Amino acid sequence: MHKMIGRVLLFILFVSVLAFPLLETGAAASKVYKVPVENVVEKGLYAFLQRSFTEAEAAGAEAIILEINTPGGFTDAADQIARLINESDLRVIAYINSKAISAGAFIALYADEIYMSPTATMGASQVIDSEGNAADAKAHSLWVAEMKTAAESKKDREPKYAEAMAEPDIDLPAYRAGVGKLLTLKADEAKEVGYSQGTVGSFNELLKVTGLENAEIISTNETFTESIARFITHPVVVPILLSIAGLGFVLEMYSPGFGVAGTMAASSLALFFYGHLVAGLAGYETIILFLIGVVLIVAEFFLPHGIAGVIGTLAIIGSIIMAGGNPMYMAISVLIAVAIAVIGMVIIMKFFGKKLHLLNKVVLMDTTDTESGYVSNVNRVELLGRIAKTSTALRPSGAIELDGERIDVVSEGSYIAKGIHVIIVKVEGSRIVVRESVEKGEIK
Repeated sequence: MHKMIGRVLLFILFVSVLAFPLLETGAAASKVYKVPVENVVEKGLYAFLQRSFTEAEAAGAEAIILEINTPGGFTDAADQIARLINESDLRVIAYINSKAISAGAFIALYADEIYMSPTATMGASQVIDSEGNAADAKAHSLWVAEMKTAAESKKDREPKYAEAMAEPDIDLPAYRAGVGKLLTLKADEAKEVGYSQGTVGSFNELLKVTGLENAEIISTNETFTESIARFITHPVVVPILLSIAGLGFVLEMYSPGFGVAGTMAASSLALFFYGHLVAGLAGYETIILFLIGVVLIVAEFFLPHGIAGVIGTLAIIGSIIMAGGNPMYMAISVLIAVAIAVIGMVIIMKFFGKKLHLLNKVVLMDTTDTESGYVSNVNRVELLGRIAKTSTALRPSGAIELDGERIDVVSEGSYIAKGIHVIIVKVEGSRIVVRESVEKGEIK
């Protein structure tokens, strides 16, 4: 009996020893996704974050840490990212390791917790238009309200500080130099006003204070295609790509065949649609619309009236605007590209028009000028100085007879009777001028 009990205890001990590492592994099995939020906030960043959140949720992660270092960006992209954070069931921690300015601060306010490095800052979130000036009153008021909503999305965050980040007229003398300055909070100030849960010196310290030190850290990084997409969808790159496409097609019109300029233009458009497709901004319907536009423009060479060309051009412009996500910004980019293409065309026609052939397969470039040896009528210069006789009276036009040939002529203005000798004094194409010869008299 004692031996049986001893064997049972020994077996339990053996099983416990084997199970202990498994239990320890299970305790450390929680996963935390570390996701960088860097550079300009635009639609390409949203596509990357969307993939990261999807992967984290599928892996059953305990939390997502957004490592933020951004000067801001576009409000429409920031709004999508904020919605992505707000709708996630995961614990979202914003770690501002350098700066969260403008749209970056807006994104951070939607996180469940905010931690900052000692030198980090957040704020300065006023809306700026495409020319670098403060947005109009309507857009400004809307953005201030959205900043307030972002602060109110989590408990214990006083919204007036978020409003002051976007509204320079709010007076907070303790945290900035008077009215007229946008609020930018340093790490200690953010903690003081309840916008930060703490200041940490490193990412490892952040894990400790958040109770995630035993978690498996999974760092997500942009794929090559996502990096390309972020670059292509950058607000500065988009008008450059479209301008290159426009100039390329203009140069191609002046070149025989399909050469470097056409390839450059086609490549620019292909990159544009590829980047926006990867970023999730463009769908296949935009590409189909673009191809329909191209087909209609090609068909214009075979159809009358120009309707197909106009519809095709509108289809291409519409597909580009639809691909961008922000119709107003894309419309501005298209206008910039068109302006640059027109300027390029004017320069080409002014300085290189004689060397290049515009639409040489469509427009007839040959001329039938006198310098090239072309005349509208046979110029019978061999008749100059010949003597003939009038076969009709010249009043002042009539006819003469020369070597049995009847020729229509005109006199220099005077009347000449029939049967009078005349001399041919001028030949201008079909116009032959005569005067009465010195051998006067009537021919019998």
